[in-house]
Amino acid sequence: MQPTPWQACYPPAVSENRRVGADAYARRAWSDAYEALSAVGVAGSLEAEDWQRLAWAALLSGRDVEALHALERVHQLRLDRGDGLGAARAAVWLALRLSSHGEFARAGGWLVRAQRLVEGAGGDCVEAGYLELPQVFRFSAAGDHAAAQAGAAKAAAAGERFGDNDLRALGRTFEGRALTRQGQLTEGLALIDEAMVAVIGNEVSPVVTGIIYCAVIAICQQSYALERAREWTTALSDWCAAQPQLEAFAGACLIHRSEILQLSGAWPEATVEVQRASERLAPTKNFEAGNAFYQQGELHRLRGELAKAEQAYVLASERGRDPQPGRALLRLAEGRPDVAAAAIGRALSSVREPMQRTRFLPAYVEIMIATGQLEQAREASDELVAAAAGVGMEMLIAIADHAQGAVVLAAGDPQAAIVPLRRSQEAWQRLGAPYLSARIRVLLARAFSAVGDEDGAALERDCARKIFTQLGATPDLEALDAAPEPAKGSTPAAPGDHGLSPRELEVLLLVAAGKTNKIIATELFLSEKTVDRHVSNIFVKLGVPSRAAATAWAYQNRLIG
Repeated sequence: MQPTPWQACYPPAVSENRRVGADAYARRAWSDAYEALSAVGVAGSLEAEDWQRLAWAALLSGRDVEALHALERVHQLRLDRGDGLGAARAAVWLALRLSSHGEFARAGGWLVRAQRLVEGAGGDCVEAGYLELPQVFRFSAAGDHAAAQAGAAKAAAAGERFGDNDLRALGRTFEGRALTRQGQLTEGLALIDEAMVAVIGNEVSPVVTGIIYCAVIAICQQSYALERAREWTTALSDWCAAQPQLEAFAGACLIHRSEILQLSGAWPEATVEVQRASERLAPTKNFEAGNAFYQQGELHRLRGELAKAEQAYVLASERGRDPQPGRALLRLAEGRPDVAAAAIGRALSSVREPMQRTRFLPAYVEIMIATGQLEQAREASDELVAAAAGVGMEMLIAIADHAQGAVVLAAGDPQAAIVPLRRSQEAWQRLGAPYLSARIRVLLARAFSAVGDEDGAALERDCARKIFTQLGATPDLEALDAAPEPAKGSTPAAPGDHGLSPRELEVLLLVAAGKTNKIIATELFLSEKTVDRHVSNIFVKLGVPSRAAATAWAYQNRLIG
């Protein structure tokens, strides 16, 4: 067999490494491709196209620094052979990768270089479309989603015009994201579905495939498109599993799987997946590490592992991930409702976009109810109801019904609370979210008891208890067991009535005496968590926000002299 022209030009070892590298790249064995091609690169025998493969193999196998170096070589080699537009495209990818690592000054320099090269070629080219992408991300980060949408549409149009599937799919994806963030979910999700057709059909490159998968799943989660999120997460898992040497997107895949598994009630499996993600991402500069630690914090909090949850939220914050609303809910679980209220209030006040606010509003409602601030809870609930009506997604409607029912129940109208609570509980059951369904059953039990249906209340409590036990939701289980069961036909206490159980009254007197929850637990032979829950119940029933206010209430109502 006669050697090909490029084989004849190089020593046998170099030619063999090039062949092995190209074969490994075609098989998507990214580490093998990197090792073989980098050996050729050391020998100084790689062309620009080989360096491009080496760059993507490095990136996909988790070698970000090496990927940047290879892209720089691509840029220079294409300049040397007079391919200014090819050099510009390499410069754009360098800018995008550097921005993802927070190196914005270097990224800006490469963008200026790319712009000059494109302008020098006349400007009407596919590379001009690629230059829209950094601007899209900049507008999106600044909250200017209309400008982001316009830029993404230009990128998609350039991809269409010049037959570039990667650019077309990226443009559609980020145009869809901008639309969903403006509340136009139907239009935005339709564009995302179009981009995913190209991904599933293997019409785009592996790097772009990974980018789009992660972006689309995040968009679906933020848009409450639960079934889409599940579908695309399964597809992403399959894609990752088919490439054992893939590292670049495997961490994000595990985080998404963990989030879906948590919602579906598979908490042990969710814990395993996010632990694997943390181990992969912790040594890197990848911003996804913050999401992994936040997800770990959520699972620890739900199981009552409060110290571990605190540590995970701190790590998430250190990686640039806002630890709210999870950390505020952690403070509530710790029996520190005032701190929780301040934290969630600060977080919510910093967000203006309606869809992003829905991420914080459920926790805000819960914490405002726990601190007796029912007017604020009602306003937040109304905002959720309006948002849900505007987008029509079943998951968000279930969240809004939950909030509305909880507020009405806390305000003393159990009969009116039953309808939205039941709608929400049934929706979560249909969506396969057992924990959220069980939490609403607890509220339904309270409402049923208040209207005299003790048989129905007992059934709801039993169902909730079974689910909490299966999941290992220790705080919810303890709260359910510690909560007093209202007398038949009783209603929530009206202003001026304390409505406290004998045990809660006992705890209130010790709080008024200035004793900490830990000391109260010791004196009453209770766990500290149970005392924390009693204190939270006292705040809700008395409509007070703090221990000091509860103490003042006790004096005013002559419970203590």
